[in-house]
Amino acid sequence: MRTSSTTTRNTPKTMPEGKEGIDAIELLTEDHDNVKAMFEKFESLGDRATVSKKKLATEICMELTKHATAEEEIFYPAVREAGKDKEDLVDEATVEHASAKDLIAQIMEMDASEDLFDAKVKVLSEMIEHHVKEEEEEMFPKARKAGLDMAMLGQQIAERKAQITM
Repeated sequence: MRTSSTTTRNTPKTMPEGKEGIDAIELLTEDHDNVKAMFEKFESLGDRATVSKKKLATEICMELTKHATAEEEIFYPAVREAGKDKEDLVDEATVEHASAKDLIAQIMEMDASEDLFDAKVKVLSEMIEHHVKEEEEEMFPKARKAGLDMAMLGQQIAERKAQITM
């Protein structure tokens, strides 16, 4: 899996439309909700809907990649710096991201008609569901209590996600 960023020098940074002032946790939670809805839509597709499944799986993988990259580069370092009591949560989340990225790479290389395609998307969905639960129930509340500048982090996350192309 490759991600690349587009770098523009001497160009003012602009927020993606509609993302001005959103805090980091709200933005990340919105991502979680969007991906959950995409996984649910995938599950509702019939066995013969291979073109739709591939398109949707690709969209899911792209969104997860953008989200994970922004978390790893911006949010997790800020949470880690906020205190030692958060290091284990960040470490676990980073390992979960690595596992998800491996599965994402496999899904991206497959055709939807191949054996195990649906199973891999299902397992990815379950992994992400577990990961989201830990973030939303454990990491996010601790990050909020730590007094991090969620507006600044939200802006940085939105900008970083907008830069990532696949």
